[in-house]
Amino acid sequence: MEYTVKKLAELAGVSSRTLRYYDEIGLLKPERINSSGYRIYGQTQVNLLQQILFYRELDVDLETIMKLVTAGSFHSEKALIQHRNLLLKKRDRLNRIIATVERTIQSEKGVVNMSDQEKFEAFKENLIKENEANYGSEIRKAYSDKTIDKSNAKLRGLSPEEYKAMQAKEQEVLALLPKALATNDYQSEATKQLVQAHKEWLMYSWKSYSKEAHRGLATMYQADERFANYYNQIVDGGAAFLSDAILKTLN
Repeated sequence: MEYTVKKLAELAGVSSRTLRYYDEIGLLKPERINSSGYRIYGQTQVNLLQQILFYRELDVDLETIMKLVTAGSFHSEKALIQHRNLLLKKRDRLNRIIATVERTIQSEKGVVNMSDQEKFEAFKENLIKENEANYGSEIRKAYSDKTIDKSNAKLRGLSPEEYKAMQAKEQEVLALLPKALATNDYQSEATKQLVQAHKEWLMYSWKSYSKEAHRGLATMYQADERFANYYNQIVDGGAAFLSDAILKTLN
């Protein structure tokens, strides 16, 4: 079956503007342009749009989606299996948050008692599970299962105040990163503040600190694209600068 922009947009629940934009950037080209100048989409484009929307549901940016779907190694069925697994994990995270909301409502009504610790358990558990899903195999290989299990246990044990402070410290790191990068100087005050803030952020979940472990983590920021993307989305080249700053500062 063939679809015009309008019909495919209605079918997929997206705007016609979105489809035109996907065409402009080369992400989803129509199968052909008819004699009247209308974009016409076939089954191949329908299937590809579904893949794109699955990736978007998982908060994957368009640039990354482009690389994934145009790669020679891209396999539709394998991608669908991956989508399913990631969406199931996302559903589990949302279910934990929903359960916390429901319990908080009951607490507000005076039906149940809810400790401050319980109010943040779902958020901490989600953070742990996301870290495990995204980086678990790499960090466990680098630091051992025992070390990572201790780190997760420390994170679970954070008080509400400590958890909020950890989140604030993470935002401080992300705010300092572009300022330090702008100096292009590993000995600048902004860069020193960045490395120190990064260390303090790590200590909310690390059982103990060592320069060696910190340097080891820094190398991952350049060696693994998933680690790099976290900082590069803040500022282009951020991961490499932070990595080098840690390596050059921690003598």
